[in-house]
Amino acid sequence: MEHTSNADLRTAADAVLARLVGDPTGAARLREDQWRAIEALVADRRRALVVQRTGWGKSAVYFVATSLLRARGSGPTVIVSPLLALMRNQVEAAARAGIHARTINSANTEEWETVQDEIAAGAVDVLLVSPERLNNPDFRDRVLPELAAATGLLVVDEAHCISDWGHDFRPDYRRLRTMLADLPAGVPVLATTATANARVTADVAEQLGTGDTAGALVLRGPLDRESLTLSVLRLPDAAHRMAWLADHLDQLPGSGIIYTLTVAAAEEVTAFLRQRGHAVASYTGRTENAERQQAEDDLLGNKVKALVATSALGMGFDKPDLGFVVHLGSPSSPIAYYQQVGRAGRGVEHAEVLLLPGKEDEAIWQYFASLAFPSEDLVRRTLDVLAHAERPLSLQALEPLVELRRSRLETMLKVLDVDGAVKRVKGGWTATGRPWTYDTERYAWVARQRAAEQQAMREYAATTGCRMEFLQRQLDDEGAKPCGRCDNCAGPRFTADTSSSAVDAARVDLGRAGVEVEPRRMWPTGLPSIGIDLKGRIPAGEQAAPGRALGRLSDIGWGNRLRPLLAPQAPDGPVPDDVAKAVIGMLADWAKGPGGWASGSADAPPRPVGVVTLASRTRPQLIGSLGARIADVGRLPLLGSVEYVPDAAPVARSNSAQRLKALTGTLTVPPALATALGQAEGPVLLVDDVTETGWTLAVAARLLRRAGAPGVLPLVLAVQG
Repeated sequence: MEHTSNADLRTAADAVLARLVGDPTGAARLREDQWRAIEALVADRRRALVVQRTGWGKSAVYFVATSLLRARGSGPTVIVSPLLALMRNQVEAAARAGIHARTINSANTEEWETVQDEIAAGAVDVLLVSPERLNNPDFRDRVLPELAAATGLLVVDEAHCISDWGHDFRPDYRRLRTMLADLPAGVPVLATTATANARVTADVAEQLGTGDTAGALVLRGPLDRESLTLSVLRLPDAAHRMAWLADHLDQLPGSGIIYTLTVAAAEEVTAFLRQRGHAVASYTGRTENAERQQAEDDLLGNKVKALVATSALGMGFDKPDLGFVVHLGSPSSPIAYYQQVGRAGRGVEHAEVLLLPGKEDEAIWQYFASLAFPSEDLVRRTLDVLAHAERPLSLQALEPLVELRRSRLETMLKVLDVDGAVKRVKGGWTATGRPWTYDTERYAWVARQRAAEQQAMREYAATTGCRMEFLQRQLDDEGAKPCGRCDNCAGPRFTADTSSSAVDAARVDLGRAGVEVEPRRMWPTGLPSIGIDLKGRIPAGEQAAPGRALGRLSDIGWGNRLRPLLAPQAPDGPVPDDVAKAVIGMLADWAKGPGGWASGSADAPPRPVGVVTLASRTRPQLIGSLGARIADVGRLPLLGSVEYVPDAAPVARSNSAQRLKALTGTLTVPPALATALGQAEGPVLLVDDVTETGWTLAVAARLLRRAGAPGVLPLVLAVQG
């Protein structure tokens, strides 16, 4: 009898699948492992972990299971999904199968009450929730308990994010452990991912098995993607890589994604490819939501050849006919790389995957690695501040009191929240007073794991073996074997040929000096709480004017030249000729450009009347010689330096408030310089090596303006980031 019942269930499941994929003939059939997962969820009410390659059809499992469970009277399915783009795709897919899906996320707060009313009325079949909602106090305390009680199926999408050992661990996902434990008996749970090695799989399966005497069913399939052809092409420099893209982009199949490692690189590549006649759009963490949506729609509709994207595009984009993925620069993890290339070839027979590694890759890896979990001392200090606070502290209020930038502070607090040491409540964060241990061993293991992943990416680019097999082995795929398609198995698919015109154009583009340096106009909040009586807007008479930098350290043009020159271990010395000449050229462009002092516009500022340098403990020769070269070529007096007071403590990298605290009373304008400024009849150029937060320039400019400078024009070699 059970056999007959499950046979009927299978028939019903295939019928839902046909509606989901838009098959009017009703001939669509579930794969065997898809059916096994659905059977476990619907017939047996079990917990299941599905580890299958991108494009295998994991979403079909939870939509079909939802339809069958709802028909049996179960409550709505709750899907925890990481990105809004994926949510939009899935709401549309669900509608095809007659499944009414809604979302609760940070972008639709005005709809929350309506959605909750619809859930209460039984009108919602699927609720998609972003992981960040799980840690929102109002949602966690008011909405989540009701959801957990009413849920008919819980789905954890991109489940590797639960695991500390996953390449994309997210503290918000750890809240799911609490939700899993609170689910009523008999509520099935499905976790899905395409990027889990054996350790992550075991960790997630163990967490899923909570309260399930049968344990979680793990369905792990082969991760080879028959539609993907993997290649690596080494080119001499960034100009050749950009030129190669300009020359060969139209030869790549369909439309696709060009991934870059940094926002600056994405913007540079987008501008260059457009200049060379290609229809491309940029997609980064800086892209406004409306522009992101437009870029996604344009790619989905094949109105652009490619999106030039950072990892902000990440997991959340579903275009079955995506024809190629090119990486301009190597990601630091083969697992992340597999995930990103998995966007291509899901609904087409053939897609090209190409890696163009760059010399700057490792420096960028090191920068992101520096943002890891803070030291125990910083964590303890944060806990101490919260413990002694009279009320909950918001991020804004807490930031001035600890030496961490807001993004790192927020991530740290989320980890501490999951560990039980702090709690997010209305109004901010508070310490719980529970004992907490800094897990040195775990953080050290994660750091070693990251280093091993970086080494694996070096080996992937250099291997003479099968590239797909290499990636499968990194994911502990027991079915790994040579693919017969990649450039090592079947021979090179691309040549390094580039046209001289494209290379020359790329060199000009990358060699173009000049990035605007926006001045600080507002003091950071919370300064009075750390003894600094400054708040609100910086008076106009104490601000710097907009300045210029030769380049960003994260770009692939001047960034590649400046990174070794400005690296912490680099020796000090006079400014190199090529750098000095580029700065002089940038100054000339700045003067003649829009709003420049030689532009002739009515609101143009006066011409600079002198050069002032910023003292440096690490690069006095570099900054001093740069100031002298500018003064000499521009026939301007070198007026002197803004100096450090004797015995001033070093100013460490930190958040804005802490940096200002460290800078307060640290810099001074010597009397001779003050006298010269009092006689100045125009603005001065303020010369430094690097600006990161902009506060050193802001403090120095304020001192110079107060000493009599009519204006201050910052000029630096590089912007950090």
